Amino acid sequence: MKNCGQFRELFRANALGALDAEQRAALEAHLAAGCKDCASQLADMAPQAAPSDMPNGRLSQIVRGEVQLTSPPSLARAAAVPFWMWAGAAALLALTVYSTWNGQQLEQKIRAANARAAALLQHRHDLEAELERTRRECVILTDPASIRIDLAPQDPQAPRIEAKWHAKLGMVLTGQKVPAPTGNRILQLWLIPKTPGGKPIPSLTLRPGAAGKFDLLVRNPPELMEQTKALAITEEPEGGSQAPTTPVRWVGAIS
Repeated sequence: MKNCGQFRELFRANALGALDAEQRAALEAHLAAGCKDCASQLADMAPQAAPSDMPNGRLSQIVRGEVQLTSPPSLARAAAVPFWMWAGAAALLALTVYSTWNGQQLEQKIRAANARAAALLQHRHDLEAELERTRRECVILTDPASIRIDLAPQDPQAPRIEAKWHAKLGMVLTGQKVPAPTGNRILQLWLIPKTPGGKPIPSLTLRPGAAGKFDLLVRNPPELMEQTKALAITEEPEGGSQAPTTPVRWVGAIS
């Protein structure tokens, strides 16, 4: 096509996108034939569209979003702990401290209660033992079956000592104003056997109180009453002896 003027309107319509298929095919065929004038005119008629700000803006948003996603949170935000969490931790710590203290207090109270109970129980046992001892002594001292034995002192200035011996319940030895041995020495009771040449049998020891009074219960004499001819008392070292180490200070025959 030598005359390109007929395509001018087609160029305009093409720029507006208003060509039908047949017109678009004719224009494309003309341009394919190598018409430089028409190609130049078509290029001049194309709108010089400024680059849209939307891609750049979208790109900036994407870049900012990626930075926000990949950037680590600030130390201040990471380190921030809600107040309720601090309050809960403090309450838990206080509860733990109180529970520990309360447990220790309870344990101390339990130990103190156990100690008091043990002391009361021991006191009860002591009272029961003392009551049983008193009853036993009363029976020995009052029972007509008991034999009375007077132990005369070797020193005329010393007081007499009395014994009551029950064949089944034992013996009660009593004294008044009896001087206590000096130092750590004590008085010891001996049972003198009837057997000729028999050795004295050691029994219990005693030490008079401040007023020289004593009350000694001998529950189980080592020998039967029928085999004993006399009772004797000597002064011995603390803890007693297996054989007399000093002269007899009191002696009483069993009639």
